[in-house]
Amino acid sequence: MLLRHTTEKEIDRKALTVNPAKTCQPVGAMYAALGVHGCLPHSHGSQGCCSYHRSALTRHYKEPVMAATSSFTEGSSVFGGQANLLQAIGTIFSVYDPEIIAVHSTCLSETIGDDLGQIVAKAKTDGKIPEGKHVIQAPTPSYVGSHVTGYHNMLEAIVKYFAMKTDEAKRQVNLLAGWVEPSDMRELKRITGMMGIKTVLVPDTSDVLDTPMTGKFEMYPKGGTTIPELVSMGDSMKTVALGEWGTKGAAVALDNQCKVPFDLIDLPIGVKATDRFIMALSKAGAVSVPEAINDERGRLVDLITDMHQYFYGKRVALYGDPDQLIPMCEFLLDLDMIPAYVVSGTPGKSFDKKMKAVFGDKIDQVKFKNGANADMFQLHQWIKQEGVDLLIGNTYGKYIARDEKIPFLRMGFPIVDRVGHSYFPTLGYMGGIRILEKMLDLLMQHQDETCDEEKVELVM
Repeated sequence: MLLRHTTEKEIDRKALTVNPAKTCQPVGAMYAALGVHGCLPHSHGSQGCCSYHRSALTRHYKEPVMAATSSFTEGSSVFGGQANLLQAIGTIFSVYDPEIIAVHSTCLSETIGDDLGQIVAKAKTDGKIPEGKHVIQAPTPSYVGSHVTGYHNMLEAIVKYFAMKTDEAKRQVNLLAGWVEPSDMRELKRITGMMGIKTVLVPDTSDVLDTPMTGKFEMYPKGGTTIPELVSMGDSMKTVALGEWGTKGAAVALDNQCKVPFDLIDLPIGVKATDRFIMALSKAGAVSVPEAINDERGRLVDLITDMHQYFYGKRVALYGDPDQLIPMCEFLLDLDMIPAYVVSGTPGKSFDKKMKAVFGDKIDQVKFKNGANADMFQLHQWIKQEGVDLLIGNTYGKYIARDEKIPFLRMGFPIVDRVGHSYFPTLGYMGGIRILEKMLDLLMQHQDETCDEEKVELVM
């Protein structure tokens, strides 16, 4: 109801964000850590912080999310949380027995100046880390960046800690996944398997946050990248990193630390981005592209050709993570749709450059913005000025879609009012078919519900 009072007139805002198009860094750090087998994320802050991060992931994936906390009290908030973290590390290893504890900071611990590296080193010196066990740490202050930044920082920390160069080169390719669903990570493994390329996918949340119901609780599910796989990354032939905002730091770290060269490309969403991904894999693994993958591409192109009339000229508003928005805009342009408004709460100076590269001479057709002041309120104001035919983004857009009566495709994080995202991929050619199916369903349903009685058609 309140959103109906959003005005068309824009007022320059430098210090106010209304309904941000992001969440905080520790959520992303926790998600990245869950993609490592036997790893328990640890939130160095208050219990409330950890509860929010866990609930945000649990509501999205509909799976229990395990994590520990330093449980700051007033004393910890003033004098520092070193004692809490040291005690927590000892308790976690004795009670829950993980292979790895992945510590991430919070607003509170960053503000008071806790040095995670120093505290973890002291834990090792004090004998609180058992032989063969590991504690890694990443800085993730919530007051800068977004959940994608936290994901990026934790992934970089994982790679820096474990990857090791030896004299034994391995015929394998590292595959760094940006923030995507467990279903997408499973799809990446399916594609590399079809191409006959041995890969180390990190992180890998498939079989962690999409586990089958067996009737038995497992603290550490069977999925996730294993420690030997992480160590072996230093001997790989090449790294293919998917998404600048999620994976660049880890790719650079592998190159600097182990001299493993990397290709940094977009998430494979849509035809062109998937083409680049397949060719990068083919080159990195020195293999040809199998006919089965060409067939999947052909089916996607066939669907686009058959349904082009329903996509043509439709105006779209999108919001979410840069790594998903950029290839998604490219995909929409391939469909002759118009990505009219694009908003991301995740900062990054290269966003403007990449958007201009995607749109080319059509850049005047789009309004886009990213960073702290790019929010849902701004997006709604643009929609008020000139409407759109489709809204794409996470669950928080449902209020705008309801008030403006716009078909709404849920995509990104978090999605807390629908299911399917954990099980059906949006990456690759088959993922592209899934996206088209969902968009077509929404557009045709809207047409059937709003057209004049005499224009209701039985057949598309």
